Amino acid sequence: MSDTQTQSPVPAQTENPSEPSPHKGRRGFARLRQATRNSWSGLRFAVREESAFRQELALAACLVPLALLLPFGALERLMLIGSVVLVLIVELLNSSIEAAIDRISFEPHALSKRAKDYGSAAVMLALLICAMVWITLSWRLIER
Repeated sequence: MSDTQTQSPVPAQTENPSEPSPHKGRRGFARLRQATRNSWSGLRFAVREESAFRQELALAACLVPLALLLPFGALERLMLIGSVVLVLIVELLNSSIEAAIDRISFEPHALSKRAKDYGSAAVMLALLICAMVWITLSWRLIER
């Protein structure tokens, strides 16, 4: 059998997939308030538990003010700050992948390693984009 034809060890769900999730009951302002609480909780966990996120947050704390102080136009500032925020977003997604994998098992597994490596590669690419944006725009500033 090929990889796509192998049977999953997880049994098929017996629940009706069209039934609404019990976690999706809130609507309107209550949903917005709860989503905001969840987002802040996630940021607090990331700051407290993830050293890579803290390092990238420290980098953001240096680069964002620098982007605002240097003589760039609005679009250039948006690109500089956006590239830094992109790194933080991708790091949060990577951390969520790692947490989900670790919840399943701490035992080494090829698919767990692959998932974590994909997340790590995504962070590396986001950092590369950030570096390219900063180098390109800073170089233009130096040439003026």
